[in-house]
Amino acid sequence: MRAVSLQASDFQRALGSRPVSRTAHFVLHVLPVASPKLSTGPAPAATEAVDDCIPCPPPADLADAVAWSLGLVLPKKQARRSVTRSLIRHQVREALRRHGPAVATSTPWSVAEVSGWVVRLRSPFDRQTYPSAASDALKAVVRQEMDELWARVARGGWRLPEPAAPRPPREPRR
Repeated sequence: MRAVSLQASDFQRALGSRPVSRTAHFVLHVLPVASPKLSTGPAPAATEAVDDCIPCPPPADLADAVAWSLGLVLPKKQARRSVTRSLIRHQVREALRRHGPAVATSTPWSVAEVSGWVVRLRSPFDRQTYPSAASDALKAVVRQEMDELWARVARGGWRLPEPAAPRPPREPRR
């Protein structure tokens, strides 16, 4: 069974908080579990899902499997070719599969407090160094940065961001 995918509002919540970890090319944001919204109005229209959920194999001491949602922000400005974005997407998902159990067992927060993660590509890879869009050298560098990113999270030293205060409504444009 496939878990619920991230919505645009989830990306806004995650990217609006402080990054948990960063490398030369990537930034990692945490998506805390949302508090339930109370509303007396009609139910909102269904929104389109924007990404996948990556089930991590459970560590030995956890009874349930850890299923975090993973959001990726890979702008065309930083990775122009779709082959490069696809390579990064595959490497990020595989890194979460590899490091998920270590992150789940070695961090100071409860697994139930985190709904997912958002990885954002923040700077392009040098085209002079990596002329091929899907070279083995580029794959190795992306994998190394992902390992570094998740290893920092597994070591701890970060906390969940505080819930942001609601923003006042914006005035309509004229």
